[in-house]
Amino acid sequence: MTYIITEPCEGVCNTACVEVCPLDCIYPPTDKERMKALNEQLYIHPEECIDCGACQPECPVNAIYPDDEVPEKWQHFIAKNYQRFGSQVKHTSFVPRRSDFRFKFRN
Repeated sequence: MTYIITEPCEGVCNTACVEVCPLDCIYPPTDKERMKALNEQLYIHPEECIDCGACQPECPVNAIYPDDEVPEKWQHFIAKNYQRFGSQVKHTSFVPRRSDFRFKFRN
């Protein structure tokens, strides 16, 4: 699982979420200076996010959701977020959680 930033963030430029992220995995668009004019938004890197959730309550416009809780009307932001970092999303309705890939080893 990762967190996804959705439509309410577009053009807002509030970086409260960035300030609390322990891994600095929230990034601006490529042209940070023109972010507001371009109606752009912030993005969370899906491979760097550790799913701590610190960003979600800090967002003043309630734009951040766990990827499996993104409202239906903003589902396309899942693919948009992954594509921002060159990642491929084959099925936007299902994105595997990191916990799905953890294995327990026995001695």
